[in-house]
Amino acid sequence: MKKPMRKQAFAVTLALLVLLSMTAMAATGRYDRQIQQTVSQKIHDAKQLQSVRSSVEDGIVTLTGTVGLYQDKIDAAKKVKKLANVTGVRNDIAVAGETVPDGQLQQKLAKKLAYDRVGYYDNAFNYLALGVKDGVVTLNGDTVTDVAKDSALAIVARTPGVKDVVNQVNVLPVSMFDDSLRIRTARVIYHDSVLGRYATDPVDPIRIVVDNGHVTLYGTVESAMDKTIAGMRASAVPGAFSVQNKLVVN
Repeated sequence: MKKPMRKQAFAVTLALLVLLSMTAMAATGRYDRQIQQTVSQKIHDAKQLQSVRSSVEDGIVTLTGTVGLYQDKIDAAKKVKKLANVTGVRNDIAVAGETVPDGQLQQKLAKKLAYDRVGYYDNAFNYLALGVKDGVVTLNGDTVTDVAKDSALAIVARTPGVKDVVNQVNVLPVSMFDDSLRIRTARVIYHDSVLGRYATDPVDPIRIVVDNGHVTLYGTVESAMDKTIAGMRASAVPGAFSVQNKLVVN
């Protein structure tokens, strides 16, 4: 007797689950027509999104078509995410702007990033590296704040020729200890009689990345002696758990 009762209870539970699932889907999808109209209007109002198309299913908006800049692709998704009753966005928009050779695009981006945030206190404490393959830009490195990371990503996104962006930039943890270590390391390096000249070029300084007490030096120096001296000065700073010298001799 128990087995038939169990089977019957299981069947009832399963039926209820199916019914609830269908009800939830119906509730989600009942706004699809309204969402479609609103999305179409938003896209129509933006000049740079005239070639973008949309479809809606169960509150999820799929964007297709083309735009001229990668930033336009990002902006399209942001506009749609803010709309009422939208539960998700699939961004399948292709960037169909001008095609720039990878080497040329990398040089252009490297120059723009080098001049970004010159004059800000954290300029020498951020390190960014990039690679370009078939217009896809991979950006990695470490920044002290989200502001520096977002600024770099915005530069890349607004550059013609960029088809996609892979963001691998790490924002370093907030630490008073690391902040103190950054300042003290910068002082011993830039106050050195040999290395002081690198402080006069804010575009290409010796970059000092500190992560939980571990110091890494990046950048380009003029001689092997300069690289060695920089490593020695950083290693002599009290409190540094380790020092990696990744300076490149030009």
